[in-house]
Amino acid sequence: MIYKEPWSKKHKRVTGGLPYNLSNSFSEPLSNEELIKYSLARGDDDLVDEYYNHALSYTPNGGSLDLREEVARFYGPQIGADNILIFAGGQVALQTAACALLDSDSHSIVFTPGYQSVQQAPIHALSKITKIKLHAKNQWQIDPAEVESAIEKNTRYIVFNEPYNPAGTVMKSDIQLQLVAIARKHNITILCDEAYRLLEHNKKDQLTAMADVYENGISACTISKPWGGCGITIGWLALQDLKLKQKLVDVQYFGTACASRASEIQAIMTLRASDIILKKNLHIIQENLQLLDQFMDQYGDLFEWVRPTASAVGFVRFKGPLSSDELGELLAEDGISVKPTYAFTDDANEYNDYFRIGFGEKVMPTSLQALARFVEKNKGTWCLNE
Repeated sequence: MIYKEPWSKKHKRVTGGLPYNLSNSFSEPLSNEELIKYSLARGDDDLVDEYYNHALSYTPNGGSLDLREEVARFYGPQIGADNILIFAGGQVALQTAACALLDSDSHSIVFTPGYQSVQQAPIHALSKITKIKLHAKNQWQIDPAEVESAIEKNTRYIVFNEPYNPAGTVMKSDIQLQLVAIARKHNITILCDEAYRLLEHNKKDQLTAMADVYENGISACTISKPWGGCGITIGWLALQDLKLKQKLVDVQYFGTACASRASEIQAIMTLRASDIILKKNLHIIQENLQLLDQFMDQYGDLFEWVRPTASAVGFVRFKGPLSSDELGELLAEDGISVKPTYAFTDDANEYNDYFRIGFGEKVMPTSLQALARFVEKNKGTWCLNE
């Protein structure tokens, strides 16, 4: 899978600002002013003072102790500060894990459609891969039997993301336990990219973190998705196996060895305000999801999806005569951005009519209104083919 700019070069980059952005996958972005306000309100004056007056020296490889302690609080008793590695963003964490675990003699199992870096990182580490397809008819759930049958003598790594990007669904807990049992039997490491964990729409759907449930499990996370701290650029890995942690440290040393102290402090401010921030972001997501429900009801002859149960994204199937690329071109001409299929899979035949929509931001209703206007303008020209 090769990264491509969304649609034609004649359009602005999606990230550069089409007026109606439905392609973003994060929660409502935080501001530094907001973080400082939260910190002062809870009496964290020393942290705010350090933010304004910290030294511009290197931080420790793998992250400063105070940030690792804050991160560890989101996991169970097996995970302490020594079980956390901090990275300059979640992307770096995924690449580091693959490079530490894999080589040209290894085999990995990945899933498609899926977040591009999760699928590609093992390839960048020279591993052979097996891609297992996920399907809407199965609620985008992984089939453990398919995983078992894909295992080879040199399989070292199973990697997926849950809650699931691009569909916003959550793995069933019994499937998680079956996957752990399979991996344990074959001595395989599982990495779960848990970027949307804590954004379950119903708390009862939340899975136990992979780092907690499996001794050879790794949980990856980032401050950007649940908390909206994209510009803080802090991600982490959590794991029980300290020998594996040392391998990660050795690889990390030759990549982005340490994050900035300013980013670390902002991340601490964010994590300490989690109750406020997550409540606010889930409220925005749930309100926007209700609007999307109305849209899907109104235009059910044109669009369908497996309704998301976590995160701020959903994977929508267009039932009309256009591919997601063709639909994306038309949307871009009207100033509307969505994320097309090729960002998640290179299987154009099976998933050619899907696109991802994001609904984590306050401005989303305005973009959805623009999408509805676009549909009203064009639906008369679409001859529906089921």
